[in-house]
Amino acid sequence: MRYIFRYFCVVCLLLSAGAALAVPLVDNDGRVTLMEKPFTRIISLYGAHTRNLIDMGAGSQIVAVGRSDNQLPGLPRISFRDDPERLLALHPDVVLIRPMISRGYPQLVDRLTSSGVAVVSLQPSSMDGLFRYWEALGSLSGHGEGAKQMIAAFGARLAEITLQVDHIPVQNRKLVYFESIHKRMKTFAPDSMAVFVLESAGGINVAVDAVQVRKTNIAAYGKEKILAKAGRIDVFLAQKGRMNPVTVDMIIHEPGFQVIKAIADNQVFLVDEKLVSRPTLGLIEGIDKVFNILYPLVLDEKNGQ
Repeated sequence: MRYIFRYFCVVCLLLSAGAALAVPLVDNDGRVTLMEKPFTRIISLYGAHTRNLIDMGAGSQIVAVGRSDNQLPGLPRISFRDDPERLLALHPDVVLIRPMISRGYPQLVDRLTSSGVAVVSLQPSSMDGLFRYWEALGSLSGHGEGAKQMIAAFGARLAEITLQVDHIPVQNRKLVYFESIHKRMKTFAPDSMAVFVLESAGGINVAVDAVQVRKTNIAAYGKEKILAKAGRIDVFLAQKGRMNPVTVDMIIHEPGFQVIKAIADNQVFLVDEKLVSRPTLGLIEGIDKVFNILYPLVLDEKNGQ
């Protein structure tokens, strides 16, 4: 018991002493990173990390990006499936990942951390964590002011779009089914970023009863539930990208979908998944795009047409 008490006291003293020297950051996996100074050699293995670091002014600190990340041409492109030695050869001081990588490749995390490289896993699962996520990237890179500017820009533009939406009577707002994965008939979780985009654009989510899949943005729904609301769906919206390589033609010709009001009215639209599912400033562009899809007459009136 005395040993445990002494151990507890030592830990408290170390934490107290370290508090003056380092700032602790707890990531999505519960891993604590103590930052005595900003990281300057960053490997970003998630496109959203890359985009946000660029937007806050830390792009020059990135030394490598993910295999499918084309945002910084000329930099090495690597994968979390690669031999860890390939990452270590780039001499990073931090590798930014997301929880999916931690769960699937724990050996990569172990090898990097055992070599003295910080590994930070970040990915907000809802809008509630978006600004904290940006602030965390700002702290890690030493661009906290840039993160604050991103938050301010997001809030200002969102306020402008909200004013536009407020002019649309509630009874005139469109009911929307928002597809996330066509082959699996999945939609988005009610508190996901994609649904935030939809609702911020003045759309009403008809799949509000969708059941979230684990702790992701995705929600199970199924064709039966979609068809049960077929006559109420004014607009059929689908994200398009690596997660959902869908086309309008695929949706229109899906067996049974012809009874959906939006299909009959030719109101099927695709939106880039990067604008609705990634935690970047692109969400604002996504809101604006979805608003223009749902209410084109409002846009025409604004432009004097």
